[in-house]
Amino acid sequence: MDRASQNPSVGQSHGRRGLYPEIDPYNFGWLKTDGPHEIFFEECGNPGGVPAVVLHGGPGGAINPTMRRFFDPQKYRVALFDQRGCGKSRPNASLDDNTTWTLIEDIERLREHLGIEKWVVFGGSWGSTLALAYAITHPERVMGLVLRGIFLVTQRELKWFYQDGAGMLFPDAFEKFKAPIPEAERGDLIAAYHRRLTDPDRRVQGVAAAAWSQWEGDTISIRGPEARPPKFNETDFAIAFARIENHFFANRGFFEEDGWLLKNVPAIRHIPGWIVQGRFDVVTPLETAYALHKAWPETKFEIVWDAGHASTEPGIIDGLIRATDAALRV
Repeated sequence: MDRASQNPSVGQSHGRRGLYPEIDPYNFGWLKTDGPHEIFFEECGNPGGVPAVVLHGGPGGAINPTMRRFFDPQKYRVALFDQRGCGKSRPNASLDDNTTWTLIEDIERLREHLGIEKWVVFGGSWGSTLALAYAITHPERVMGLVLRGIFLVTQRELKWFYQDGAGMLFPDAFEKFKAPIPEAERGDLIAAYHRRLTDPDRRVQGVAAAAWSQWEGDTISIRGPEARPPKFNETDFAIAFARIENHFFANRGFFEEDGWLLKNVPAIRHIPGWIVQGRFDVVTPLETAYALHKAWPETKFEIVWDAGHASTEPGIIDGLIRATDAALRV
């Protein structure tokens, strides 16, 4: 562990690294699956570079141009894709055959399609969940793991953010989150939202999706609701994001037991890993990242003292850029 990892205040207040320059994809397309889904993917950077795959958050989020910029474009061959039901993947907002395990199948399908033997796996928030699940399932395909905003889909984490915890820090935003749900149903907000987000009436879905998505958008930055990204206000994005995210959380991530990821960390301890975590992350609190590092002490673990959950906060960008640079040397 380096000095900055032991003392997060060291090297964090000045001289921070920024994103690499904007780049365009040199390849993109849709990949057919065994079911109804077609997965949109793109490649950017150096076609002869070190392969990496980006796993976006949510589940139900989507890739965006900023995600390309966490990698040195001269040295990395970066693959990005929209997970089932979201972004440019088709059909939009579909919950059919949409589980953690079918997403892992898609990662492998994409790897084989691109002719890649092993790659660096990069993921934040739900992307860290999926990255860990993929690495545990296919450790031989992973050169390194670069993770941010660690989330293990445990009952404790879900209760913190969607029921009783984060609302104490963001009571104004949490009041709006609870507003569409009658008092009698507020004992299990994930279940209450699940009923509405799977309602056949798109208008019912829309009201619930807006509140669900805006709650997350209001809490990802230490600046709070004023920093909500505009995409969380877009109806089409919100419906896909909320439906898929809630679907996964109502099913506890489709893991066979609570804490499954942490229990299976021994399977990946030989893989080089980097963890970048905001000290004031309310969406995926530091406790989880700390537990992962204790179970996997070989990781380079960095706590960013002045950051929340968002990948675009300056300290998070700095930590991730240094991590992807370091991953080139494994």
